[in-house]
Amino acid sequence: MNVWNGIGRVTKEIELKYSTNNTAITNFTLAVDNPFSKDENNKAYFINCVAFGKTAEFVSKYFPKGTRIGVTGHIQTRTWDDTEGKKHYSTEVAVGNVYFADGKAGSTGGNKPTSSDDEEFEL
Repeated sequence: MNVWNGIGRVTKEIELKYSTNNTAITNFTLAVDNPFSKDENNKAYFINCVAFGKTAEFVSKYFPKGTRIGVTGHIQTRTWDDTEGKKHYSTEVAVGNVYFADGKAGSTGGNKPTSSDDEEFEL
């Protein structure tokens, strides 16, 4: 089973991009608390995430830098060659669902799964 669940803070403003076939894509990083760290310099894990389609649009619209977000998805790895032929590797969470971890301003629904259409998104 390949499932990842986490709650963290968005580390920088999320930039929305579109692929050549007009699919929305966003990459963002979550700072997730490391509850086992006794080292002041190792208090968080930084988790790379990627979202597509309506989920990407929703994340970029409602989760500015510093916002707590709940994410569910799966771990994926990618490889690619740069223009000089050097191979690169990336491991990231492919986002399936997002949640307002602190609740949405003005909302009475608490931590209900949320999207731009008030429904859960799955890849």
